[in-house]
Amino acid sequence: MGACLDNVPVGQTIRVRAVSLSSEEREWLGAVGIVAGEVLTVLRRAAFGGPMHVRTEDGGEFAIAQSLAAAIETESAG
Repeated sequence: MGACLDNVPVGQTIRVRAVSLSSEEREWLGAVGIVAGEVLTVLRRAAFGGPMHVRTEDGGEFAIAQSLAAAIETESAG
């Protein structure tokens, strides 16, 4: 069983299992490459509940709000 992206430790690489957001939010995430099956690495987290910074398998880097990260279900990338 996986965890939500907002609970993944810095430095860990995971695979996106599912995205439970509105269609508009899913479209935005999909446009930057964050979709089911994508492998992400958590690079860092902003203090005080700020956004987290992730890298996609293709090398794209993005900041994701904690509220969005909480709706992204993950699983082990291995």
